[in-house]
Order: sequence, then C-alpha cells, then structure tokens
Amino acid sequence: MSYRAAKAGLARDTQVKIDSQFDIDEAKKCLYWLGEMTGENVEIQETDDRREMADSFHTTLKDGSLLCRLIDAVLPEGQKIDFSKKSFQESKNQAFTMARERERIAIFINKCQEYGVPPSNLFQTDSLYERTNLVQVCTCIRALGIEAQSRPGYAAPVIWPKKNETNVRTFSEEQVQAGKQVISLQYGSNKGANQAGMSFGKTRMILD
Repeated sequence: MSYRAAKAGLARDTQVKIDSQFDIDEAKKCLYWLGEMTGENVEIQETDDRREMADSFHTTLKDGSLLCRLIDAVLPEGQKIDFSKKSFQESKNQAFTMARERERIAIFINKCQEYGVPPSNLFQTDSLYERTNLVQVCTCIRALGIEAQSRPGYAAPVIWPKKNETNVRTFSEEQVQAGKQVISLQYGSNKGANQAGMSFGKTRMILD
C-alpha cells in the first residue's frame, strides 16, 4: 500500500517514459535467475504485455524478501544476512510492515554495493517499493549476476554477459623510451609538406 500522490504534468511524462523502457525479456531473465539462486518457485508471467509483466515483477520483489535471499546466496561466509532480525519478522501493524519491507530492500542494496556492484547500477528503495524505476531494478540484478558469475565457486546457470577483465601489460624501460620516439598520428603529419600553392594572390608592393 502506498500513500504517494499520483504524478501529474512533467513528472507523469517522465514516469511514462521510464515505464516504456521496461524490458519484458530482461525482467523474465531476472526472475528466472532469482529462482535458480534461491531455490524458490518464482512465478514468471508468460505475457508480452509490458504493464502486466511490470505488475508481476513489482509484486514479486516489492517486500524485499526474495532479493535478500538472492544476495545472501552469493555472499561469502562472514557477510551473510542475519534473518533473525526484526526486519525479517512479520508484523500485524501496517506501518511496521511497510517500514520492514523498505528495510529489506535497503539491506539488499547495501549488500550489493559491498559485493562489488558499481554504484551506477544500484537503485533507490523507492525505485522498487514505489515502482518509480523498475528498469533500474533490473539493471542492478543483472549487474549482481555478472559479478557473481565472475567469482570462484559459482555453480548456477551462466545467463549474463561475461565481466570485463583487466589486461595488465608491463613494458621495459627500453620499450618505454623507444615509444617516446614515435610521433602519434594524433599530432598530425608533415609528410610531403612544401610551399606549393603559397604564392597565390597579388604580390606585396613596397613603395618608397
């Protein structure tokens, strides 16, 4: 349940634009990976309707529980989530329930950052809870999957692109000095330069 007022004007137009970028296939891939990593029976809607898929995606992840189980599945020992905390306990008070759902989403986001997900790929709690940017939620889950696949011991299906790896090269002092003698083409070239064509126009007249 949300108490946020309906958007209007420019804010509404911006939200419509964000919602139009929601990728159905990407959302399905995220939910599939969630199920594989957590062992949960995650329902994936067989639909090509963007709004219907967004509704299902939001409903499945909104309370933050599944996301916390996802990140806990990839975290190393010593960084695991303590599910005995109040954040994971049910409450009959609606206000407490909403607060704890937000807390669980925040826990997931913080753990993703600790795990190595770039800050630019994270999302704000309201992006999911208030459904303001489900596209960014998918981006975060994808980034987490790419990072997890690159770690030793990963045994789940490989469904994300391979993470870029550094290619460190070491040059000797002799090679470095030799490289300084080469003029890069970025500096231009004087090959074939001459003064041809420089004599056009009337000559300068010098009078006494």
